[in-house]
This record gives sequence, C-alpha cells and structure tokens, in this order.
Amino acid sequence: MKEVLLDIKDLQVHFRVYGGFLKVLNGTNMRVYSGEKVGLVGETGCGKTTTMKAVMRILPKPHGITPEGKIIFKNKNVLSLKTQEIERLRRNEISMIFQDPTAALNPVFTIGEQLLDVFRYSKKNDGLKGKTLKQMAVDSLRAVALPDPERILASYPIQLSGGMRQRVCIALALANQKQLLIADEPGTSLDVTIQDQILRLIHRLAEERNMAVILISHSLGVIREWTERVYVMYAGSMVEEATTPKLFSQPLHPYTQALMECVPRLTGMKTNEGIPGRIPDYFFPPTGCRFHPRCPKKMAICQEEKPPFYQIDDNHQVACYLYKGES
Repeated sequence: MKEVLLDIKDLQVHFRVYGGFLKVLNGTNMRVYSGEKVGLVGETGCGKTTTMKAVMRILPKPHGITPEGKIIFKNKNVLSLKTQEIERLRRNEISMIFQDPTAALNPVFTIGEQLLDVFRYSKKNDGLKGKTLKQMAVDSLRAVALPDPERILASYPIQLSGGMRQRVCIALALANQKQLLIADEPGTSLDVTIQDQILRLIHRLAEERNMAVILISHSLGVIREWTERVYVMYAGSMVEEATTPKLFSQPLHPYTQALMECVPRLTGMKTNEGIPGRIPDYFFPPTGCRFHPRCPKKMAICQEEKPPFYQIDDNHQVACYLYKGES
C-alpha cells in the first residue's frame, strides 16, 4: 500500500470581510498518496484553489483563517508549522502552478532572477556554481517549450505574453524535484497543443520523480485522461471520491451527474441545459447539504444535516443520503 503523503481532515476556511465572515470551506476532507495523480473538479468558486492555498499556507492575511481542521503532510500538521519550516516545505517538498501567472510572478525582477532563486535556495543544489545553475534554468525553460530561453531569462514578466508567463510559472514549479505538485488549471493561458505538451511533461516528470500531483481543472476530459483518482467538490465540501474510471462510468452524486451532463456533445442530438441555480452565498450558506437548493433529488434530511461520506465500495464513496443504506 502506498504511503499517505497529504491528508486534509475536516478543514474549514473563513474569510473575514466587511460585515462578517465568508464560510467557504465546510469541513473538507482529501487524501493523496505518494506518487499518485489526483484530480479535483467543481464549479468556479467552489473552494478548489482555496483548499490548495491552505495547504501551501498562502491564504491572504489577516483575512483568511482556518478555525478548524488539519492538513497533515508527511506526518506533520502544516497549519502548526513555524515560518521557517513552511519556507523549507515550499522550497523542497511542495510546489504549485498558479492559475493567474500575472499575479504569481514578481513584476520588478527578471525571469532569470526569479528562476535562479528557485534553484539557488533548494537544499538539493547546495554547492552548485552560478554557471551550472544558469544552465539548469535554461534547460527548465526549454522543457516547457519556451523559445530563446536566454532572452526569456533577461526579460521582465510584463515583456512576455500570457501564455509565456504561464509556461514560466510551470518551469518554476517543476524546477526542483518535489514530492507534491499542485497544478491549478496549468493550461488556462495555453493553446491546446502546448497544453497537451505541458500535461505530458508533468506526467513524465511525475513518473520519473515518483511525484504526487493534484490537478485542478474544469475540463473533465483532461481529468479523465491524466488522473488516477478524482475528488468532486461543491461549495466547500467534497461530495464524491472515486477512481477515475469508476467516477466516469458510474457517477453517483446528483451534482457529479449534473456536471457530466454539462459536457458539450458533438452529435447535435441534445442541448446541454446546465445546472440550475448558482453556488450559494457563503455569508449565509444553506444548512445541511449545501447542494440541496439545486438538487432535483433532495429529501427533508438534506436540509437539516450535512451528509457524511458513504462507502459504496473500496474505490468509491459519496456524501449523499440517497446512498445511506448502501454503505
């Protein structure tokens, strides 16, 4: 059995804003094993990126708070680590590809300065000289299909296109060997051919380095092709978890089924209607199951209590009262 690398337990995240608190994460649970490729899907605003920012300890201060829960990485609670320990964790253990490359890159430093710092401050590169580190930086840019890497190293982020900045962010995340890579929509600013190349690169490096990957994507096709296991998230809670083949062949939660129905079809035989309603107001989230205001199969209990996970089989669990008697 593989070793548990990351274990998120009953995590809550609230944001302090004018007028009160936005209760975004509502007891989130997630587990990732060493070398595993895990997908995380859900509508925009459901808490996917917030969960990963909590793992990285980069929630905005003082507004983002975690009143309850644990994030266990290699048997240590990330939420209780000191500042120096968190910095070492980011340098040597976990990296993240951010969805917005403009916000992820420092505008006042060149790409070369930012990329060389990643190599320079990794404990794996202690003792390496400047020329060696620069060659490593050039190689990392070539690996993400960036032309003329010498020019890129001397450029500032503002001098690059959105797609080039995204590839720089990917190069930064893959620069050193880590145990966990969080890829938050890594192909957002890329055309489909480059996106495919990047996903293949991530997959190859994950295999070579035995690196675990959490892939966040709105594209169910990408998730289906590149992951082994999938978590489905809605309004701050995980609602279903299964191996990738099982989830796509037998989606159980009404929300997962609705997501599958939203995938465009090319046959022309049916129009996708989407999911009625919208993500709830996090100021006043619904009681019980947060999906119940939009659920066509809701019952009275759904409005009263948050459903626990029901184990359907060894590789499939779902948080829905429809399956209460099947676990």
